[in-house]
Amino acid sequence: MTFFRKATSWLPQLNSQVWILAAGRFLSGIGTGFTLFYAPIFFVNQVGLSATQVGIGLGSASISGVVGRILGGSFADSQFWGRRRTLLLSAAVSAVASLVLAISNNFHIFVVGNLLMGMGIGLYWPATEAVVADLTQGEQRNEAYALTRLADNLGMGIGIVLGGVLIGTTGAYRELFVLDAISFVVFFGVVYAAIAETYKPGERQQQAFSSWATALRDRSLLIFCLVNIIFTTYISQTQSTMPLYFSNFLRVEESGKGFSPTTISALFTWHLVLAILLQLPVVRMFKRLSHPYALCISALFWGLGFSLIWFTGVAASSQLLWAILAMGVFAIALVSYTPSASSLITVLAPESQRGVYFSINSLCWAIGYFIGPTVGGWALDQPPVVAHGLWLGFAFSVAITIAILQYLNQILNAKNAEGNVK
Repeated sequence: MTFFRKATSWLPQLNSQVWILAAGRFLSGIGTGFTLFYAPIFFVNQVGLSATQVGIGLGSASISGVVGRILGGSFADSQFWGRRRTLLLSAAVSAVASLVLAISNNFHIFVVGNLLMGMGIGLYWPATEAVVADLTQGEQRNEAYALTRLADNLGMGIGIVLGGVLIGTTGAYRELFVLDAISFVVFFGVVYAAIAETYKPGERQQQAFSSWATALRDRSLLIFCLVNIIFTTYISQTQSTMPLYFSNFLRVEESGKGFSPTTISALFTWHLVLAILLQLPVVRMFKRLSHPYALCISALFWGLGFSLIWFTGVAASSQLLWAILAMGVFAIALVSYTPSASSLITVLAPESQRGVYFSINSLCWAIGYFIGPTVGGWALDQPPVVAHGLWLGFAFSVAITIAILQYLNQILNAKNAEGNVK
């Protein structure tokens, strides 16, 4: 028993329900990993949809995701739905979506499946972030958000590997969607059996419209939304623009071509593994910093990473080494961003409005993931000098990001000082 305590002493000391929620998110993440990279391949090469149709179908999930995020925030802050029922609804809708995708054999069914999946994901994020906020206090919130993100990333990584093995040995793409549906059913069971309702209505409970209106008048929140959209635009580059840039715009010394698909896959696996390993240590290093300052450090790492990507593209040799360094720096940037951003929302939000505030936070991700691929795709369609210069542009934009964060920090300090005087 003593050995077990010593072995686990480095783990965060959190409410048991946070650990249970993290376990459920880990299992759900495995299911998501099964289909994340393989859905476009399956629907183009096996079902026979065009790449344009697949792009439209996947993009439709973003549209319903916006609706889901708005509803998810309002539901999570309502006395009838609350956090728990919203999570259950999200899991149920996502499970149905996976089954619809499993039987999809034409464009229309494919779009329906993606619309349902976007709705399920939209309902999920405000509620799950609010649950973690409800169950934690002070400095431990950063560690709690780090733990749940760690569970997401670890599950997704395992799912990607297992999905690749299953496809490589059986070629059974449709079964991946069935397994994804099962993972959502398991998550539903975890929430139903082990997660209690954490929502506590305020003394003056607001209606949904009034709650949204109040949140959208919060100047601190709106300033954070601006910087959060910039951060999520940065994150989207690692998943959308960067793989294509590595493939088509590098001139590797030996071949005169870009990185092979195997090399690109290895680079992103390295990025994901390092993010998993560094998640908790980085959060503990930053826990004494204010959230805006922690985000400033994250911004500096994003700037360094983008500079290294630019250097990878223009270097005459050792491109793989520079790419490995860049993806490692991006891992640090990512793990220093996500917990601090979620914890800052908790600081800004009144307890009875956390669902709406986290819904607005989640909408920033939707906007960033629309802007990022659009800007990146446009740049890669231009002459090489523009494609290479894209990364320097992102690196220089970090100065604007830090300036906005410094302004936000001043506002929060003034609020705290005013509160202490009162």
